[in-house]
Amino acid sequence: MLYFHTVRHLKFEQVKGRIFRYINKVDMTPSITKETSKLKQAFIPVRLNKRSMFDHGQCVFLNETGTLSDWNDPKRSKLWLYNLHYFDDLNCEDSSNRFDKHFKLVNRWINENSPGVGNGWEPYPISLRVVNWIKWFLVYENASERQLASLALQVKVLHQTLETHLLGNHIFANAKALLFAGLYFKGDEADQWFASALTLLAREIPEQILEDGGHFELSPMYHATIIVDFLDIVSLLYCYQDDRTRWLEEECKRRSVEMLQWLAVMTHPDGCVSLFNDAATDIAPTLAQLVLTAKANDIEMPSADQDTLTHLESSGYFRLNLEEAALIGDIGRVGPDYIPGHAHCDTLSFELSLFGRRLIVNSGTSLYGINAERVRQRGTAAHSTVVINGENSSEVWGGFRVAQRAKPFDVLVDKISNTIKCSHDGYKRLRGKPIHTRQWRYEKRSVIVSDRVTGQFNYAEARYHLHPAWVYEFSGNILLCRFENKIAKLVVKSGIACLGESTYHPKFGARIDNQVLVVTLNNGYAEVEISW
Repeated sequence: MLYFHTVRHLKFEQVKGRIFRYINKVDMTPSITKETSKLKQAFIPVRLNKRSMFDHGQCVFLNETGTLSDWNDPKRSKLWLYNLHYFDDLNCEDSSNRFDKHFKLVNRWINENSPGVGNGWEPYPISLRVVNWIKWFLVYENASERQLASLALQVKVLHQTLETHLLGNHIFANAKALLFAGLYFKGDEADQWFASALTLLAREIPEQILEDGGHFELSPMYHATIIVDFLDIVSLLYCYQDDRTRWLEEECKRRSVEMLQWLAVMTHPDGCVSLFNDAATDIAPTLAQLVLTAKANDIEMPSADQDTLTHLESSGYFRLNLEEAALIGDIGRVGPDYIPGHAHCDTLSFELSLFGRRLIVNSGTSLYGINAERVRQRGTAAHSTVVINGENSSEVWGGFRVAQRAKPFDVLVDKISNTIKCSHDGYKRLRGKPIHTRQWRYEKRSVIVSDRVTGQFNYAEARYHLHPAWVYEFSGNILLCRFENKIAKLVVKSGIACLGESTYHPKFGARIDNQVLVVTLNNGYAEVEISW
């Protein structure tokens, strides 16, 4: 999980003295489960983390290579450093062959990260690291007294610096770490961590998981990482068999199935997630990996067959499965009103795969932080939707902020007329109060996308971002798209079209030149037929 803010040390200065005063009273004896063999079976079948740490201190995070010379290297981005402190490498592919190196690495972290100092002591990296360390300790039963003391101190800090100001996937990660620590350790303090975890999870699961199974931040990438959290909790509770957590185990199993079904709708035929809101491939596990992990936890997915038209009503997404085509569209809100930090201006955008290959895309996410490129990638022009007067449909600013935002209305999803239609008011803040309405009408081997803008405006253009793997020939009002021996055609039936340049960011750290079909609306209307 990647979401971060540049935060100060929160309440740590207030609690540091109290932590050190009572650290010697913590019972640091691990409450080792009698079902260790079950735990090994649960956590090992599918290694969801990719290897990220190599010989000679070389590290690879977010497709960027560096060397572990400084845990708080000012030359590195905060996000890269966060990943350095997660310790995902302890539980990745082939980690069992590198036990000695990992043991030394854990000790190095303890030696070089003084309590309360640096990125590693912020609550979010603490949360992910605590879980990774405990998984590793449980599988190998190898923790030294010094490592346990450090782990206990980290959990103490976390318990008193919970990210209640951020909520969302951050508070969920906090709760998960407290649950792991509360079961792993013994004693009164461990019981407090355990109780806090149960309270948080009882509140956050129904808050964050929507009725259609989607995670409420509406990012397919973060949705997949939250599934990992649910499956990890199921694995842990399966091993400890605590009567106090029966309800949580059953709830996590049920929710995991719903969330996997949601992810199946939002996954392209290439097996990777669609790029709505903050999303990139190669960060979260794929649907196939998650399904395999779920099966290892005795969670069976129902039939994978999908209808021609699926509407994820609570999330505001839909999917069309046509002959050799999959179209995924956004007719929903940008995210929860009180936490829209991962939102993009992608309202009424869509992505299209043909013959198993992506053709029309959203531009994706290659970086976080407070910079112009981050704002541009979140902007409307970077998505396959309509831009009015060169403005964004929602007012994104900073790294993770949204002011006024687009709200959809008049949603129509009709299987009888083969029509999906929606309007949004994101541009109503502009002079003339323009409203954008988009309609998709589909047949077996074609989709007609029509856009109408009402109200007063200077100009409006529909942008169709094109995947760089295809070869394109544009002539007049026709765009021919070729991939190997496959051909698709975009015919501009209304509007003035041209082919422009853009960039595509399917992974963090990636920037690939691509093209975009730009259709200027004529008298407030444009229509494009896509056939194959």
